[in-house]
Amino acid sequence: MTEPEDQLSRRNWLVRLSTASFGTAMLAMGSGAAAEPAQPSAAGNTLGARAYNIRDFGAKGDGKTVDTVAVQAAIDACHSDGGGIVLAPAGVFVIGTVQMKSNVTLRIAAGGKLLGSADGKQYHAASSIPPLTPRFERCGNVGLIYAVRAENITIEGPGTIDGQGAEFRSPRGGGPPPSGRSGDHRPYHLLFYRCNNIRLRDIFLRNSAYHSVRIIESSFIWAYSLRIYNRVNYNNDGFHFVSCRYVHVSDCDVQSEDDACAMFGSCRFVTIANSTFSTRWAVFRFGGGNPENIAISNCLIYKTYGCPIKMHFGPQSRAQNILFCNLILQDVTGPISIDLDDRPRPGEKSREKGYVRNIMFNGLRCRVLARERQLPDIPFRHQDRPGENRQCIVLNCIGDGFLEDISFNDVRIAYGGGGTNQEARRRVPRIAGEYFEIGTPPAYGLYARQVRGLSLCNVRFEVIKPDLRPAMVLDRVRDAGINALSVQGNPEAMAALRFIQSGDVLLSATRLVSPAAVFLRVEGAVSGGIVVDGGDISRAAAPLALQDGAEEKAVKLRI
Repeated sequence: MTEPEDQLSRRNWLVRLSTASFGTAMLAMGSGAAAEPAQPSAAGNTLGARAYNIRDFGAKGDGKTVDTVAVQAAIDACHSDGGGIVLAPAGVFVIGTVQMKSNVTLRIAAGGKLLGSADGKQYHAASSIPPLTPRFERCGNVGLIYAVRAENITIEGPGTIDGQGAEFRSPRGGGPPPSGRSGDHRPYHLLFYRCNNIRLRDIFLRNSAYHSVRIIESSFIWAYSLRIYNRVNYNNDGFHFVSCRYVHVSDCDVQSEDDACAMFGSCRFVTIANSTFSTRWAVFRFGGGNPENIAISNCLIYKTYGCPIKMHFGPQSRAQNILFCNLILQDVTGPISIDLDDRPRPGEKSREKGYVRNIMFNGLRCRVLARERQLPDIPFRHQDRPGENRQCIVLNCIGDGFLEDISFNDVRIAYGGGGTNQEARRRVPRIAGEYFEIGTPPAYGLYARQVRGLSLCNVRFEVIKPDLRPAMVLDRVRDAGINALSVQGNPEAMAALRFIQSGDVLLSATRLVSPAAVFLRVEGAVSGGIVVDGGDISRAAAPLALQDGAEEKAVKLRI
């Protein structure tokens, strides 16, 4: 019985199809038709798309044998064939310095681990990466995995890269570390210099000897779904970008000892989103250069005992258009420090004027501790700097310039409190350096010096324990608009708000939520153009106090 056409098995269908094709080909040949041109070989069809298993190149993966040569051979072969995938399968592969090359994807299987050798002799500097100076721009040129002037590089998981960073930390009391390699000669997990199209994804980076991911003067970078745990050595940064462009970080978790996400030099067109961060020092760290067009959003910062958002710029820096939006800061110190040293350097005759402007903070919820703490999983003790205690938001410019157009919108911060009258009356030294170098500021909520174009809207500062410092101190601030500010006062403090030599300030819909001796204290003969318009300051025993030559005409009370 003949099988119905719609019930043909797959095997019979293929047999009939093959027979028909063969008959058609024979008929064409018999009729004198020209033969079809030969097709490329199967090997040629897969150029640029092959997989190169490092075990096929001699890697043992036994956790003891140094497999650097095998891994490098697989990368070189992949690159020579036009690219593809270099696969590290299950196993522990001990390696020293390995160089990534263009069009290569390094994939580490779920059961695979690249383990940095504990022998410092297995590492070497990338000779084409400029070495150690200037500071912050280039502070090391050794990588466990590195690339120079390459493009289309991917490093992906779901496996692990472990740097064995504890082997590069000197023992207590000094002396060389077990690896024999220390300081700026320690290897990073990943080091890229002047590369384009870098993708890092779905990988676990742990225990680097130095920074985990350091990328210099590169463009088009995507880092997503990374977990970085880096707390076994000093300067254990998470991400460290130097003068990079078109950078996109998302869905990452970073627990570091030092800066969790540093952006030095002229980083531009950067987005960082949907990630969590914890560190002893700073999370978002900016230093020098001309950073601009940077958006940081939807991130959670927790257990950060330094300054979560830290920006420090020198006289020729030009920083602008930097947005922080929808951030939760839980159990941190700091929390925000922006410094500009506008003074010319010694011997400098003329220079292009620098600036820091258009810095925006929208949608922040913060719980700020009064004192730093020791993170329990860091195996060495950090020095407790006195200036780290009872910090607040600090906007600090010295020299002839101003920080410009700094705004806070929809911000609520609960501070640990505990400030004293002595701290409330101290003069902040005229330095612009690390946040702790200015000492404990004379405000518990916001201290601003030399800012022009300051905006606060729907901001609330409160304290967990009583604090004898004002909630906000404006020092030589001009052109400020403050709307819907709510602050806690203290009857034993000098005032809830304190303005020093400041002017052109509008306070509207201000709310004093607890008793205070004085609502606003104004100091200095140059103060003027201050308007208090509406709001509820009825909990203050006196609305205004004038000091150091300030005149009554400097302030208009419309309450």
